[in-house]
Amino acid sequence: MFLPSASINTTGEDLIEVVVDTPWLSTIYSPGLQNSLTRIPGVMKFVKFASAAVLAAIGGQVGADSTFTPARPPAVPLAVRSPYLNVWLNGQENGPHGVLPGQWPRFWATGIQGWQGFIKVDGQVYNWMGGAPGAPNVDQLSLEYTSTRSIFHMSAGGLVDLIVEFLSPVYPQDLRRQSIPFSYIKVAVKSRDGKSHSVQVYSDVSGEWASGDGGAVVQWETSSNAGVRSHKFWKQKQTVFQEDGENAAWGNWYWSTGDQPGVSYKIGADVDVRGQFLKSGSLDNQVDDEFRAVADRWPVFALSRDLGNVRGSWARTLFTIGVAQRDSIQWVGQAADPQAVPSLWTSYFGDESDLVSFFYHDYDDATHAANRLDLRIQRDSVAAAGQDYATITTLAVRQTFGALAYTGTRSNPLIFLKEISSNSDIQTVDVIFPAFPILLYMNPNLLKYLLEPLLINDRYHYPNNWAQHDLGRFPRALGYPAGNDEPMPLEECGNMIIMMLAYSQWKHDDKYLSDNWDLLAKWAQYMIEDAKIPASQLSTDDFAGHLANQTNLAIKGIIALQAMSQVATRAGFRDQSSRYSALAEDYLQFWTQHGVNADAGHTMLQYDNKDSYGLLYNIYPDKLLDLNFIPQEIYDMQSDFYLKTQKRYGVILDTRNVWTKVDWEMFAAAVAKPKTQRMFISKIATWINETPTWRAFTDLYDVNTGGYPSGIQFTARPVVGGVFSLLALNK
Repeated sequence: MFLPSASINTTGEDLIEVVVDTPWLSTIYSPGLQNSLTRIPGVMKFVKFASAAVLAAIGGQVGADSTFTPARPPAVPLAVRSPYLNVWLNGQENGPHGVLPGQWPRFWATGIQGWQGFIKVDGQVYNWMGGAPGAPNVDQLSLEYTSTRSIFHMSAGGLVDLIVEFLSPVYPQDLRRQSIPFSYIKVAVKSRDGKSHSVQVYSDVSGEWASGDGGAVVQWETSSNAGVRSHKFWKQKQTVFQEDGENAAWGNWYWSTGDQPGVSYKIGADVDVRGQFLKSGSLDNQVDDEFRAVADRWPVFALSRDLGNVRGSWARTLFTIGVAQRDSIQWVGQAADPQAVPSLWTSYFGDESDLVSFFYHDYDDATHAANRLDLRIQRDSVAAAGQDYATITTLAVRQTFGALAYTGTRSNPLIFLKEISSNSDIQTVDVIFPAFPILLYMNPNLLKYLLEPLLINDRYHYPNNWAQHDLGRFPRALGYPAGNDEPMPLEECGNMIIMMLAYSQWKHDDKYLSDNWDLLAKWAQYMIEDAKIPASQLSTDDFAGHLANQTNLAIKGIIALQAMSQVATRAGFRDQSSRYSALAEDYLQFWTQHGVNADAGHTMLQYDNKDSYGLLYNIYPDKLLDLNFIPQEIYDMQSDFYLKTQKRYGVILDTRNVWTKVDWEMFAAAVAKPKTQRMFISKIATWINETPTWRAFTDLYDVNTGGYPSGIQFTARPVVGGVFSLLALNK
């Protein structure tokens, strides 16, 4: 494995400080961070994680096959910032995973997003990304992923080392920057053999980014503004708030680089544009003026940079990719008719050219912000439960935030969530619920901005006495004025009350509860009627079908009733508090009598069905909200039982199938005994490294094979934010 130079300093506390000359770690290990690292107990694991390539390079020979740190993921996030900028390097269904050269990046829905990369070294061209013919592939030596980055280490002909870094920054506290649906790719080159080499770098994107319809006509132009050269391209006949095969049918795409010496560009047919670089190592700055369909001679938008003679120091070039939509979501809020909700970035930037140039020039800030977040999550995860836990949490970050659209204004931001892959509903309550631990950990305000569209629409337009399931299909949040959404009444009432109390606790915001007391009280009344003995209905695990007397569903409602006791006090209705707590205690007694198989030592899936069982993940909110309501013996009993019933890659969701869900396993792990918690985390981390699934981090898989359940491929869903359950609990 390659690394050019590194030194290791040991401290007296069995810690390691790595000083490394690379373009990706030199920023992570800035002097300030190095100093702070040596003062953090247990950080040795983090340093070893982030510097695995360093240690391997110092201690051994370069391997022929790519290695993976901290694991080999089923798919690698490349540009993942929003529901429409959501591009992955998928694994191959019956082949290798995590190898960039020689295959096409893909949209989360699996459509190809033509993204090609070449490098020319001393006249010989190599392919470092994409499936275009004409050049041999570089040798990929390793892949590392962090919370915000995917970093590929490569060798081109043994002559130069090539590092390709995909950075999708996450700014939990900075809505201005987080609202920009753009991503970075940086290419760095350095001599491998110590000799000077002439190097040119090329990359293009295709019209496939602008539409999922190969017959759609794409239009384009190129320009330079504020030191940034950009190719702008878009679907010619735009339909706002519509999709082409999950891709947006509106908006302008921008593929950019610095307008600097050595840069050339070209727009035209793929074979012509790529062929020109393959032959000459540069582009002729010409633009094809024949606008045409995506699949008609495949128009591509190319940028090239001549890095000159490269030898002892890193030569770098930076690209950015993103989509700008002035209107983001169609929403029925307080008004009777649908309204267009603007993208939040429009509150900060005058026009799209300002947006594009700001993002390009903001790379240094993005890098420092990403360094801080990467370090925080790695450090906190390792401290909480070891490196296996960090392997899981770091893979979940970009995927979760990539499902969010930031809209509204500075003074009234609203976030809309796309469920992704299961049915692409918008603002699905039982998808927000498993994701909400990462929001509490990152910034609880994000949870508030997500719940607000639901609260407003529910108050003015939803006729049922329970909380609605979702607001429609992304990007149209039109709600269900006829009350005909997918019915999960007990599930969603419990979820809303739990999440709203969590936000209030984290932010010390009791007014939030009093302002929404009308809805909270309405949902609590429904739970009074249904939580003790749930009717036949769906839970969040709707793929398993309807079921009456669901024990796990009942306990969510009962815990939510206990939570309402605290809600009432905080909201200024103290006289209601004892009523809710008394009902919760009564229901818990009944639940314990009919939901626990004391002889077998586990709770049941269904009241009095002694042969059934499952993950009791819905007791997690009791610990999260510090209610101290569920007896500790229930937690301990379940912990012991999970150890007894574990399979190769985890514990089954319930006895109706051999599937499990990552989010619910981590909810269960967060409140389990240490040994059981370690079991869950170890098995999930092992599954990430070994799974035969090939798309973005699925939350649903077979516990025996690690593969997709028959007929179901959940992928790229934000529910993986639930793996932060332990960090939210610790906080």
